[in-house]
Amino acid sequence: MKKVAVFCGARTGNDPIYAEAAAALGRELAARGLTLVYGGGNVGLMGEVAKGALDAGGEVIGVIPEFMALRELAYAACTDLIVVDSMHTRKAKMAELADAFIALPGGLGTFDELFEILTWAQIGLHGKPIGLLNTQGYYDGLLVFLNKVAADGFVREAELEAVQVSDDIGALIDLLAARPQHAGEWQYDALRDRS
Repeated sequence: MKKVAVFCGARTGNDPIYAEAAAALGRELAARGLTLVYGGGNVGLMGEVAKGALDAGGEVIGVIPEFMALRELAYAACTDLIVVDSMHTRKAKMAELADAFIALPGGLGTFDELFEILTWAQIGLHGKPIGLLNTQGYYDGLLVFLNKVAADGFVREAELEAVQVSDDIGALIDLLAARPQHAGEWQYDALRDRS
């Protein structure tokens, strides 16, 4: 595990603990020599996690759609800032670059990223570990709902067991690092070529 994609909000939320946790995650990734891959923005929790990593001497790859970069939302201080043509391309590029994924608290965009990466794992496009940083129990309600989804037969329990959950940053990174990966590679091209 060398690069970790972090999904998080473009807002900081109402409780300062969310911004503190995002910055702490950035610092911890840098301390472990892990590269942060994220949405490339300079606002909200996105800005906090990137600033935390950069301030600690870490490598940060931002991936941002051109229309957002043009609104001056791009974080120019990133080690590498990749400007792409769309939100869809952004998600695919982040997935390609990352060896693991962590979702922090966030809104609809964060949920979109999280559920797409969960779906891609479910259908075999990747075998990379996925984690939820459950700051202040943010994801407790979602976890209850997902257990209901599994109980009602819409997803296999084993698919949900692959998601690691912790409110402790170091413990979550350890859990992700310990997870076996399929091939450790983004599988979209290989699957497409077989069809």
